[in-house]
Amino acid sequence: MADQHDKPMEYVTVEIYDQTYHLYGQNSEHIRELAATVDAKMRAVASEGRTVDSLRVAVLAALNLADELSMAGSADTTIGRLRTASLRGLLDEVLEEKRKTAS
Repeated sequence: MADQHDKPMEYVTVEIYDQTYHLYGQNSEHIRELAATVDAKMRAVASEGRTVDSLRVAVLAALNLADELSMAGSADTTIGRLRTASLRGLLDEVLEEKRKTAS
């Protein structure tokens, strides 16, 4: 019986937040599903915020996904939401400080 590691590597083209990426992996369908998840999360973050900076949207989406992953086994999602809000606030502060020093 062949496992995942025996599959040949293949190129997969995906689009995330209106950017095209050419990726290389063994499970093209899984890569497409992951890309769709990231795209959806970035669009959700962008719709909630006031930023159009795609890097900032990507970082916030990554924080949200990481928080969801860390809370996957937890019954109390309120803590996860509070943690995400706290992380978002910290990121806002860092980015604002960076903008001030760059000006």
